[in-house]
Amino acid sequence: MNPSICRTLSTLCFQAGILSIVLSIWIWWFLNSEDATQAAHAERFGIFVGLWAPTLLILSNRFDRYADKARPVPGLTAEAVDQSH
Repeated sequence: MNPSICRTLSTLCFQAGILSIVLSIWIWWFLNSEDATQAAHAERFGIFVGLWAPTLLILSNRFDRYADKARPVPGLTAEAVDQSH
């Protein structure tokens, strides 16, 4: 895989992980209500969304490490793409 693709995936996973944390807190805070059933649903849904954060942050780390070790794929460099057109 191309190192630039790995860096892009790393960035996307990191941003999605942070968004998952923020969205989890938002769901828990703003969907909570006086009704016990709706409050329980808001808690469970907030936890479900928040559980994705560690996975996405770990994927971000792995893509970043892989980008350091990855070699460019022949034919996928910017120069090769420009020459083919």
